[in-house]
Amino acid sequence: MSYNIADLVEHTIDLMPERVALVDDSRSVTYAELEDRANRLAHYLQEQGVKPGDKVGVYSRNTIEAVESMVAIFKARAVMINVNYRYVENELQYIFENSDMVALIHERRYSDKVANVVPNVPAIKSVITVEDGTDLPLPPTAVEYEAALAGSRGERDFEERSADDIMMIYTGGTTGMPKGVMWRQEDWWRVLGGGINFYTGVFIEDEWEQSKGGASGNTQMVRYPIPPLIHGGAFTATLHSLFDGGKAVMLPEFSGHGVWQAIERHGVNMIFITGDAMARPMLDAVAAGNPETGAPYDHSSLWVLASSAALFSPSLKDEFIERFPNALITDSIGSSETGFGGLAVAAKGATHTGGPRVKIDGSTKVIDEQGNEVAPGSGQVGMLARTGNIPLGYYNDPVKTAETFKVFNGVRYSIPGDFARVEEDGTVTMLGRGSVSINSGGEKIYPEEVEGALKAHPEIFDALVVGVPDERWGQRVVAVVQCRGESRPTLEELRPTLVKEISSYKMPRSLWYADEIKRSPAGKPDYKWAKAQTEAREADDHAQASSAK
Repeated sequence: MSYNIADLVEHTIDLMPERVALVDDSRSVTYAELEDRANRLAHYLQEQGVKPGDKVGVYSRNTIEAVESMVAIFKARAVMINVNYRYVENELQYIFENSDMVALIHERRYSDKVANVVPNVPAIKSVITVEDGTDLPLPPTAVEYEAALAGSRGERDFEERSADDIMMIYTGGTTGMPKGVMWRQEDWWRVLGGGINFYTGVFIEDEWEQSKGGASGNTQMVRYPIPPLIHGGAFTATLHSLFDGGKAVMLPEFSGHGVWQAIERHGVNMIFITGDAMARPMLDAVAAGNPETGAPYDHSSLWVLASSAALFSPSLKDEFIERFPNALITDSIGSSETGFGGLAVAAKGATHTGGPRVKIDGSTKVIDEQGNEVAPGSGQVGMLARTGNIPLGYYNDPVKTAETFKVFNGVRYSIPGDFARVEEDGTVTMLGRGSVSINSGGEKIYPEEVEGALKAHPEIFDALVVGVPDERWGQRVVAVVQCRGESRPTLEELRPTLVKEISSYKMPRSLWYADEIKRSPAGKPDYKWAKAQTEAREADDHAQASSAK
C-alpha cells in the first residue's frame, strides 16, 4: 500500500476512464484524457532534468491546466510549489529561491513578472507557459504548454512511488513571509484526503476504497472549489474529486453572480468557500437573481455548502439556511500546519461570536503552554494542537519548525498558534491566530470576534480589526470597514449592535472607512494592509469618551 497522491488518482483513472474529470466554461477533460496529458507533462519535466523531490512551481489561477500540472508533478514524484498569483516580483523571487524551485509552469498573463524574476534564480532550468488568451510575449527560453505535451509520451511508465513522497503547501504569508509546510503524502491523505473517517477515527486500509466507492455509485458528485487552488482548501477539494471519480469545475475568477451561473450551468452539487468574503457577495447575487435574464437562479442541484479557513458569521449562516433549507451547510477549521481539525453543521439561531464552534476529532486538542489539556467549560483559553498525522515541519526553516512542532510527554504536536476555548459540551470555539491578537490593558482580544460583531450590523459589508499603540492601554482596538453602498455608520451608531455581541473592552475605539477590504484570493484577511491603513491617515471616526474603556 503506497497511499500516494498520484497512485490514488490513477486508481480512479483505471476504474472510470470515460468519466469527465475536469470542466470549465468552454471544455471538459475525461479521466483518460487527464491521464494522457498529465503523463506527457510528467515525462517532459523528467526530460528537463526534474528528479524525485525536485520542486516545480504552479503559478496559475483555477484552470484545467493547473490541475493537469499538479497531477503530472505528483506522477513524476516531484514536489508541487503553489505560487500566489497576486505576488509582486520580490515576493515571487523569495518563494522561487526559498523553495529551491527548478521548474515553473505559469499562465501567460504572468509572463512579464516571470521574465523579470527567473533570470535572478539560476536554479530554475525550465519554464512552461500556459496559453490563457493574453498576448504578452513568452519569457526567454519558455516553452508553450501544449508544445511540451505534444513532444512527449503519454505512457504510464513511472518508477514506484512512496507514501513518504512529499506534498508541500506554502502558507499565505498574511502575517509574515510564506513558509513551505512539508507533509508526507500519506499523512496529508489521512488528515485531509479522505484516508480516515472523521467521526470514527478509523483508518482506510484499502487504497482503492475511494475510487471503488465512486465507481459503484449511480451519480457523479460535481464539486466547485471556488477559492484559488494556490490555497489548501481548494487544492484538497479538487484532489478529493479526483480520488472518488467526481467532476471538478475549474473557473479562474470569483464573483457572486458567477458562482450561481456556474452552479446552474454545470449542475454543481457541492461548493467550497472561505467564509464571509465569499458568502456575502453570493447572498447578494442570489437574492438579486440573474442580471442577464431577470430570472431567479436555478440552484436545485446544490446539496452542500462547505466553508473553511476564514470567519463564517452566524448571521450569514442563518441567511443561507433560510434560502437553502435542504442543503447541508458546514464550517470547518484547520490550517496548512494541522490539516483538518474540526467540523460544525450550521444550525439556525446560533448566538456565539468569534470564530466557528466545532466538534473536534480525536487527534485535535486544546492545550496550555505546558501541554496540559484545557478542561471543558473552564473558560480557559488554550492553543489548538494536533497530533498523529502531522507535517514534518517547515522547509528550510528549522527555527520556526521547532517553535510550531513541539513535544509534550513524548507526544509530538503541531501548534500553529490558533487560540481556542473548550465549551462544556466538548465543542471548541475558535478565537483566532495569536500572532494577530491585540493586548489591551492586559486583556487579549482576538480580531475575528470583533470582526464578526461589526459584520452583524446590516450596513457593514466587511471589516478587519487590528491593534494600534496606546499610551495608557498598550494597544487599543481599531477597525477598517467596508460599508454597503454610500452609508457610513459611526461607532456610536454601531454600538447598539456591538454591545449585543462583545464586551465593552473589545469595542473598536477608532474607525477607518475603505472602498474595499483587501484579502487574499482565498478571502483570508490581510492584516498588514489593514495596519498600513491606520498608519497612513487619521481615523474617520473615534469613539466618544463615554464609551471608551
